Amino acid sequence: MHTHAGHEHDDIDWDAMADELEREAELRIPFVEEALAWLRGLLLEGGCGPDTADRLLDVGCGPGVFTALLARTFPQAEVVAVDGEPGLLERARDRAAREDVAGNVTTQEAQLPDEFGALGDADLIWTSNVIHHIGDQQAALDALAGSVRPGGLLVVVERGLSPRFLPRDIGMGRPGLLARLEAANEERYTAMREALPGHTPCVEDWPAMLARAGLVPAGTRTFLTDLPAPLEAGARGHLYDRLQRSRDTLGEWLTPDDTSVLNALLDDEAPTGILHRSDAFYLTATTVHAGRR
Repeated sequence: MHTHAGHEHDDIDWDAMADELEREAELRIPFVEEALAWLRGLLLEGGCGPDTADRLLDVGCGPGVFTALLARTFPQAEVVAVDGEPGLLERARDRAAREDVAGNVTTQEAQLPDEFGALGDADLIWTSNVIHHIGDQQAALDALAGSVRPGGLLVVVERGLSPRFLPRDIGMGRPGLLARLEAANEERYTAMREALPGHTPCVEDWPAMLARAGLVPAGTRTFLTDLPAPLEAGARGHLYDRLQRSRDTLGEWLTPDDTSVLNALLDDEAPTGILHRSDAFYLTATTVHAGRR
């Protein structure tokens, strides 16, 4: 049995999921590049210069898209890709090789939260959309903060603004589909959190949580990903994945009419399907929180 960031995943096709994760991460590369430029400056302010940082952790690395960006931004450092799924770590190694950064990328299999203590210390710990998969989010931050070296940073990427990618009225069903999908996803998210082992409710004030973990909040910034219509094929593929996941996971919260519209959007031959619509775009905002040791 494998767990990834606190979930049991015996029934997941990791090859298929990895493709989805990789497509989504590739859309977000520009935001990560901006965020890493900001973080380099924060490290310098804390007395841990970007040229002296020699060990970084990408906790919950998935297929390694962001790991490779970290390695390119900090070429002098060992960048450790951490995940609980061997197949994703293999993808991270392959990606590092393709992007010619394999020389400073290593991988570490770790089942979280049980093996936080095995990660070792680092000058920068990057964790993207991982903490919310762990029942006790504050305990997870406490554990990670304990691995941050003096002057170093714990970077938590969580939430922001949900993606918008279609007009309010798409010519099918009742207008406002994406708003209803977002509301349904919040219900699913709450149910997911409540079902996690050791679930502990908390106010998700990330700077305050970083402070409780013993760090000094070093800043919060939000970065836009803005891809106007018409979208290229990779972005459309991600939207197809996203809509398919919504149909498959939100069924109990959706009306029959909205499910019918999702089926139409997932018709890969119809001109009204997401793979062909001229009005499809991609706009989202991702928030990054940093705490300094």
